Order: sequence, then structure tokens, then C-alpha cells
Amino acid sequence: MIETLQSPPLEENESGQIRNVGVELEFSSLSALRSAELIQKRFGGEIISQDPHYFEIKDTSIGDFECKLDVRYAHHSEDKEGTAKRLLGGLVKEEKLDDMLRRTEAFIGDLSEGWLPTEIVGPPIPYTKIPQMDELVGDLIDEGAEGTEGSWAYAFGVQLNPEISASDADYLLRHLQAYCLLSDWLRETISIDVTRRILPFVDRFPVAYVKLILQKDYQPSREQLIDDYLEYNPTRNRELDMLPLFRYLDEQRVMRQITSSLVKARPTFHYRLPNASFNKPGWSVTGEWNRWLKVEKLAHARDKLSDMARAFLENQNKLFHSNWARMSAQWLEQ
Repeated sequence: MIETLQSPPLEENESGQIRNVGVELEFSSLSALRSAELIQKRFGGEIISQDPHYFEIKDTSIGDFECKLDVRYAHHSEDKEGTAKRLLGGLVKEEKLDDMLRRTEAFIGDLSEGWLPTEIVGPPIPYTKIPQMDELVGDLIDEGAEGTEGSWAYAFGVQLNPEISASDADYLLRHLQAYCLLSDWLRETISIDVTRRILPFVDRFPVAYVKLILQKDYQPSREQLIDDYLEYNPTRNRELDMLPLFRYLDEQRVMRQITSSLVKARPTFHYRLPNASFNKPGWSVTGEWNRWLKVEKLAHARDKLSDMARAFLENQNKLFHSNWARMSAQWLEQ
């Protein structure tokens, strides 16, 4: 039975509109094309093929989707085309080079299909519409889609992109602090897949960084908060990736240190931790959203946040640490 959707402590964005959230799904055993057809069946819109393994679904009832095989070498890009022209431009005519690239990309896609995930990137939707994404998940499952538990090799995840309510340093810091304090509890409650733990995509924040931001006297400006984050976390591979948000807020500051073209600026937290548990009865995107809200609610409860940070640092200073996930559960019950 799917959980009832909960509301965040702050329901509006900085413009006074209901907050949006973007949902990204990874799964296997269903092609990008068939997945795009299911999106169209559920929400309408027009399917536009970018290549044999990458489709856009435009003008659906809730916005534009992308659906693709999650391997960049199967898809065309200007960077890849430019590199090929530099290397082979004098040896192969341009029209033949373009055809060769397309054929190579399609071959890589065909070869990868079945063991690399299909990815659906949903549009920003009001958080109240998250249950509609669960309806889509049901459609995918009915067609044979498999999630994280489908195989030991499936390191599939669901990513939530909740829009921020404010952009000042205090708001951002409190949410980072709350997330770090609940990380152990979230990992234990979600039961993070073993393969996903081994791979770097949802790495923890360094303990040194967590200790820094939880200090009572740590009250940075937004610029300092971003600089400190970049010093300790110059990577997309964090369970809560702040780079898209920080790039949105301060493009030049972030891109002086981060060169990856995969960091897309957007006014959202980028929560990467949950498994895509399609095979687990009762699992839902709604449930993962409700779990994320534990972070927002703790960030909103200033006194509890401060007390919990102090307890965390005291626990870290012990020779033998107590189980922080269990301690976190007790804090959440208060």
C-alpha cells in the first residue's frame, strides 16, 4: 500500500509558488523506447527520437520528460563530435564521419541495453503530484521493469530534486547539517544496496567536513559555505549533491573548481541516496519523499538541530562511538 504524501514544513518557493520536485528513475529490462511509450500513454505528449536509445517526450500533461539508456557513449554530443573531427577530420569526410559516429553510438547502445539502466528524467512538478510518478512506476513494473533488487549487479537509484524555499546561507547550512545528522539513519532505513555502497555515486560526506559544519560557531556567508563545500566535496558523488544548487546560486565560484559538464545549474537539492526498489512490495517514490522530509523538518526545528549536532560531536569524540543511526531514530521520535 502506497504511503500518504506528506507536506514539507515550507511549501512555497522564493516566489511564493508551491515547490516543485524533479524525479529521476533508473531501472532495467525495459527499453528507452518502450518506457517513452508508457510515459506518453500515461501523460500524453509527443515522442521525439534523439537517437535509437534516447527519447524526449514533449508537452505531456505534467511537463517534458527524457528517457534514455544511461550510458553517455551511446548518445550524440557536441564535445564528442568535436573530438572526433580533431582526430579524424583530415582522414574522413565530414558526412561520413557523422554517419560513423551515429552508427558507433547506436552499436554501443545496443551492446549496453540489458545490463545498463534505462533512465527517466521527469519534469519539475508540484510536490503534490508525486503520486502521479508512482502511477508511472506501476506502469513500468507491469511491463517488466526491474529495480535495484532485481540483481546483485543493479546499482539503480531514484533521485529527488526538491526545489529550495530560500537561498540564504542560514537556510542552506541548516539543511546540510540536518542531512549529515540523518545520513546514518537514512542509509539504515533505506537499506542501501551493497553494490551502490561499493560504487562512488552516493558517497558519504567526509567526517572532517561534517564536523566543520556542525560546530556551533560555524556561521558562514553563502560564499564561504560554497567555498568550504567545494574544498571538501569537489565531486558530484555525494548522497546529497549540492553542486547543481551552488552552481545556480554562484556560477563562477563553482565552475572555477568544477569542470564537469554534467553539473547542471538548478534551484534544487539533489538527493541521490534512495534505491529504486521496484521489486520491493509497498515501495514508492512517495515513501522516499516522505523520508526526505525528515531532513527538512529537522532543518526547520532549530533547537533540536542544534542539540542533535552537539550530541553528534560528543559521540564522535568518544573512544568507542555509539550507534548514531539508532541515536538518530531516538531523536526523530522526540
